[in-house]
Order: sequence, then C-alpha cells, then structure tokens
Amino acid sequence: MTSIGSPELSKMFDAIAAAIAADKDRLCQLDGVIGDADHGIAMELGFNAARDAVAGLDLAATDPTALLNTAAKSFLNAVGASSGPLYATAFMRGAAAVKGKTKLGADDAIAMFQAMAQGIKDRGKAELGEKTMVDAWQPAAEAAGAARAAGKSLADSLAVALAAAERGAEATKDMIAAKGRSSRLGERSLGHVDPGAASAVTVIGAMAQSLNSAIPGKV
Repeated sequence: MTSIGSPELSKMFDAIAAAIAADKDRLCQLDGVIGDADHGIAMELGFNAARDAVAGLDLAATDPTALLNTAAKSFLNAVGASSGPLYATAFMRGAAAVKGKTKLGADDAIAMFQAMAQGIKDRGKAELGEKTMVDAWQPAAEAAGAARAAGKSLADSLAVALAAAERGAEATKDMIAAKGRSSRLGERSLGHVDPGAASAVTVIGAMAQSLNSAIPGKV
C-alpha cells in the first residue's frame, strides 16, 4: 500500500535540493542565453531554504499540508525572482489538495502533483506554448492524471509524467518566448530551451525518484 507522510515529503525536498544543486550551472547557462543567467542560483536558494525549513519541523507532529505550506513560505522568502511566487503557489496548492490527511495514498500524491502544476500555471498566467515552465509542468500533470486514472501505479504514473515534462521542455526550443524577460528577445529566443522548463524537469525527476523510493510496493 502506498503511504507517503511528512518524513517522506521531507526527503523529497532533500532530493529536489540536491538535484537542483547538481544542475545549477547548466540552468544558469541556459538562462544566460535568454535571461539574466541566475535561474539556477535562484532555484538553489529556494529549494535549499525549503529543505532546511522542512527539516526543522517536528515531522511526527506535522501533517503534509503544514509541511508544504512551510516549504512555500520559505521558498518565497528566499527567492525574489519570478520562480519564488510560482513555486510558493505550487506548494500552497499542493498543501490544499491534501488538507486533512496525515498519510498520502497514490491518488493523493497525484492530486498534490496536479495541484502544484495548476498553481504554477495560475500564478504565472501562462499557457502552453509560451515558452515557460508551464510547458513542462502541464503535460506532466496531465500525463500523471491520465496514467493513474488508467490504473497505473504511482511509480509508473510519475515516470510517465517525467517523460512528458522532458518532451515539453525540449519543445520550448521551437517556441518564441511570450512571458518574462526572455519575451523581449522575440524570435531570438528560438532554438533555446526555456530554463524554467528545464528546471521543472529536474524538480519533477527528483520528486518521482524520491516518492518512488518511499513506496513499499508498486501500488
């Protein structure tokens, strides 16, 4: 039986922070082409702050909603750039999706994941095709939901989500940026992967790996 509680979610933030730290230089390089070359730094600051704040909680006495809200607040306090409000909203929406639960089943975990993606989309007022992290998050959330609805395990649903995110990020190469600082470049943004979409793949990959390791079986 799949069961994910606050200790497992804390480990998830450990995994995301480690993955972002390892990918920071690549993300900054991607951002250097169409932005301010600081995306990797901002993401590292945010996820390190979220990891540290969550680690300081009494996990036995903290439910997933409180943990995710703590992560949201700490991320926002650490990152003033656009990714701050986006990921803070993601975690707050994820928190709301699992309110009242102390343990998350597979359906709960997918609902949390989908709520995070919707939060990013709503906060950024972005749509598919505008060369943002939504181009990775939205396909991932849709794929995860469809896979779970078809009876796939949480592990398989998250694997499908990661593959969709990877395809979505790669597709941003062929898009003209319509949001954020990179939109000033117009057609010069063509041919480059959006750094926000690239970091979304890193985040989703770390989430999938961490949550999968917390699953005793293939439920």
